[in-house]
Amino acid sequence: MNSNAHFSQCLSFLNTEIEPKVRKAPKPVPGFRSVTLSREAGSGGNSVAENLIKNLQRTNRKDTRPWTMFDRNLVDKVLADHQLPTRLARFFPEDRLTELQDIMDEVFGVHPPSWTLVQQTSETILQIAALGSAVIVGRAANIVTRKLPDVLHVRLAGSLEVRVRRLSENRGMTRKTALDFIKREDVGRRRYVKKYFGENIDDPLLYHLVLNTDLISIEDATNTITRVVQNGF
Repeated sequence: MNSNAHFSQCLSFLNTEIEPKVRKAPKPVPGFRSVTLSREAGSGGNSVAENLIKNLQRTNRKDTRPWTMFDRNLVDKVLADHQLPTRLARFFPEDRLTELQDIMDEVFGVHPPSWTLVQQTSETILQIAALGSAVIVGRAANIVTRKLPDVLHVRLAGSLEVRVRRLSENRGMTRKTALDFIKREDVGRRRYVKKYFGENIDDPLLYHLVLNTDLISIEDATNTITRVVQNGF
């Protein structure tokens, strides 16, 4: 998906709530208003998120805000919300910096303390989830929003072998490149959740649904999540 078009769509989503007019509270409906999506690298997270948006938008009422995905573009929203320089964008990926580099950068004032960036990211995630019609990918969004009753938390997982093969086929990576990518991403995401939230990202109790994309196709995973969002359990 084109990043500029994606961010423009997200701004449109948020601007629907900035208008200074009184809005009637929506009538309670079964299902969920927003979704958080945690994923192991190569388990099909981006495909599921993009297809989920399409599924939900097909049945969305015309008088409601469009369903919107927040993943990499979430960084742009955080920077705008907290009036941060765009050069800080490189510090936002899910904790891919080493502990030593993180400490050294903070000591020498290269960027704000990582705890501050995580707090600001969490504030923006809460705002987005509360507005509804949002699919938020990664960044411990399930933990940040777990006190909101109408947010569905989903985790996608799969065996290492299948995830390596999927990346090799879909992104043209060699087996070694795919394996290195998966290990780096999974370690970073696991460390991010443990360091800043004290939780184990693999704990199934953090999610409503844990889907094994070895055994269920991307399409079926998407359709399963769509049904739960729309109808509840």
